[in-house]
Amino acid sequence: MPPRSLTGARRHVSAALIALVCTPASHALQIVEARDGVAVEAILSIKEPTRIRIEGAPITDVFGNIHSSSCGGMPAGTSGSPGSPVAPLSPVVNPAGEIVVECDRDKGEIYVRPVATASDGSAAAAKPVNLFISSAHATYTLILRRADTPADTILIRDRSAPPAAAGPSSTSAHHVRAMKALLVAMASDRVPPDLRVDELNQPVQLWAEVRFALMRRYEGRGLSGEKYLLQNIGAAVMVLAEQEFDRPDSKAGGQVLGVAVEHHQLRPGESTSVYVIRRGGER
Repeated sequence: MPPRSLTGARRHVSAALIALVCTPASHALQIVEARDGVAVEAILSIKEPTRIRIEGAPITDVFGNIHSSSCGGMPAGTSGSPGSPVAPLSPVVNPAGEIVVECDRDKGEIYVRPVATASDGSAAAAKPVNLFISSAHATYTLILRRADTPADTILIRDRSAPPAAAGPSSTSAHHVRAMKALLVAMASDRVPPDLRVDELNQPVQLWAEVRFALMRRYEGRGLSGEKYLLQNIGAAVMVLAEQEFDRPDSKAGGQVLGVAVEHHQLRPGESTSVYVIRRGGER
């Protein structure tokens, strides 16, 4: 792509910042304001897993009409237990269950997927799924309405809950400002002296119809940034979304905090920059 003017760069940086701030942890996001004992609604993808987490607290229990669960040794159909110390067993199937539950015990999150889909043409496929999600402090009632949507994240936010103790995973206003400053530096190529930049130009395997390369890595301020160049080498127009570039967190790479895509639609031959910001890891 030809070099852009600084004005154009700033315009695209502004759009990228919106994507970064509105899409924490690089996923599409549904934020539901919830309180203990009050039912709230959210959207459940009928084809893809939906991630559920509680802001500032791990999920300890899941109750509902569960078809199968990999969360522990408890029988399916009543509860899955992400917080249980029981080692995971082979899932026990409840034939009448509505939903499959998988757990990420390290992060205190769950992934859910309905058993019946709209294509089944059954009454069960159209029925909302009711789940009770518990933390150490509260139990939240989710009414999940099925829709043909991409993979998504449901973030349960309880403003009445006691504030979590500050720790490595807390995102303060200062931390958000640091993320924004790093993204501006990556997108405008105006790098402050306290950031280290490594020129890499390393090909990365992604999809058959794209050419993808890690161009630069930025380190500093407790964060690391990665600037990628993606080119559409296929024959069709390509539509991109931030969540497609959410790579699994690793100790070496650091926890993913945000992803921003400069151009979301590419005609054949066109390119875009993709920015990934992580909490600094071990390299």
